[in-house]
Amino acid sequence: MMWGDSFGMGSGWIFGALIVVGVVLLVVLLVRTSGRSRRDNTGSAAESQAVRGADKTARQILDERYAAGDLNTEEYTDRLRVLGSGS
Repeated sequence: MMWGDSFGMGSGWIFGALIVVGVVLLVVLLVRTSGRSRRDNTGSAAESQAVRGADKTARQILDERYAAGDLNTEEYTDRLRVLGSGS
């Protein structure tokens, strides 16, 4: 009789532990899902900004890089010449 009580109590603890583990997994899943949807929203905004940047011409991009100081005058004129001969 003692064996049956012990077994019954042990399986009760296992069942309780499984419920706790299930609840923890559910919370983790919900947190990950909500974090992913926030990243998707910011990702799509960045993606649409990149698409808008694609509307710029090569000349506009070259002018912006020269104005920002990314290119010196020699590099700018060389690249401008290449753009002019390519059209």
